[in-house]
Formats: sequence, C-alpha cells, structure tokens
Amino acid sequence: MNNQVKAIVLTGYGTNCENEMAYACRLGGAEQVDIVHISELIYGDYSLDDYHFLNLPGGFLDGDDLGAGQAGAHRMKYATVKDSGEKLQDQLIRFIREGKLILGVCNGFQLMVKMGLLPGFDELYDLRTVSLTYNDSSRFEDRWVDLLVNEKSPCVFTAGLNHLYYPIRHGEGKFVTKDNTTLQRIQDNNLVVLRYAHPETFEPTMEYPYNPNGSPDAIAGICDPSGRLFGLMPHPEAFLHRTNHPRWTREELPEEGQGIALFRNGIDFIRKHLL
Repeated sequence: MNNQVKAIVLTGYGTNCENEMAYACRLGGAEQVDIVHISELIYGDYSLDDYHFLNLPGGFLDGDDLGAGQAGAHRMKYATVKDSGEKLQDQLIRFIREGKLILGVCNGFQLMVKMGLLPGFDELYDLRTVSLTYNDSSRFEDRWVDLLVNEKSPCVFTAGLNHLYYPIRHGEGKFVTKDNTTLQRIQDNNLVVLRYAHPETFEPTMEYPYNPNGSPDAIAGICDPSGRLFGLMPHPEAFLHRTNHPRWTREELPEEGQGIALFRNGIDFIRKHLL
C-alpha cells in the first residue's frame, strides 16, 4: 500500500457530512482520502480491502424513514458485491479482522449499532444488542456539548485526550441496550469512551440540555474491545478550525479545532501498526 494511510469516506442515500470528514482525515495525516458512494462498493468499483480507515459520516440515511440508520444497515449487511459472490458485510468483517479502523459519527454511529458492529463483544460484529433511539426531548437537538473522555477506554482515537467540546445535531441519539446486563458489560469493560459532561463541574451528567438526549450513564460514544471501532453522536469533523467554535470571536482559541485530534490519533495508530 506504498506506506501511505488510505482512508475511505462513504457517502450516498442521505449522507451530508462526507466532505468535512474527508477534510478531517487529510488534516489528520492521511495521504489518500476517497469519498465513495455506497453503491460504488456494491458495484465493485471500490473495495474496502484497499483501505486502512473506514469513515461513516453523519446525515440522514434514507431519510431515517425506518429509524435512523436502519435501512442503511440492511443494505450494508445484505447487499452482494457485483461479480464477487460475497456480501458487502463479508468485506466489512474482513476489514475488521485485518486490524483496520472504523469511525462512525452521528448517523454513522447509528449505522454501526444497527449493523451490530458495536459493541462487538466476543468479536461478534453482526449481533445487534444496542441501539440509538429518540431523544427524551422528543425533538431534534442542535447544540454544542462538553464531553468527558474515559481515559481507561481502549479506544485508539481518544488516546491522550480528556475533555472535548463538539457540536451535536440529531433527533435519535439516546443510547439504549438490549438489557441491563449488556449495559453493565459495556461499562465494566470501559467501552464507554465519551460521556456528556456538565460545563461547570466537567462530571458526567443526566441534566438537560448538557445531556441532550437522555442517554443512560451520559453515554455519547462507545468502542469495541479492540478500541479500533468507535461510534459517537457528537461531530468531531465539525470542529476543525477555531472559526468553527461558537465563541471564536470572543475567546482566545488555538487555530486547530479539537476534532482533528481524533483523526490524527487513528491515523497515527495505522501508521504504527498497519504500514
């Protein structure tokens, strides 16, 4: 692969954050970044085998008509790649087993959980045990939130980070689990990567609007046990420069937005372990 980090950003059927996510990959250090329509994977024009880093951006896949990410998950699981005889999901599972990285943001996170990629216990990446459902406020939430990073998490994307400030914009962001045992297992294994935090105490909070959707344990993002698959509701690709910050004209801020750190961590991991 010419010692270059190659990232693929999926688009199509309602995705609307692919350009920002591709730009974040480039700022994070990826030498090749391709925006690829999902249908181009299905028709065999592109293959996940040629990439190290899969990005699933935000948007409104299929208009969220069957629930956020539901129709997209069905497409990814059951579509057969033209002239290959294998399902797209088979390609995806091979991608994971080769130690590569997946990042799902907002609609991408919804897609991951509805495919069964997360939490990925026992390397079962097609078993759905968690989901994301309607916000407790019963409305679309669009605001910036404080996020506490679980430093004990195995997540490769958040290594060395502790506090983040990202925007959220979603109507179905409340994290739910099949049962309490599943939630407990996620917590016990430190797979909760990000929690919504109170802006004054920086402690996890259930208080609205700091927790914008009512997720239990203030869960804003989780990873699989390997730390290589990460899904989160907040948008890191929407904070790549100081001018993205809502108070950039009133505060002294670094030129670089906090969102780049996640992508740089992932790409540095690839450079160290996969090239």
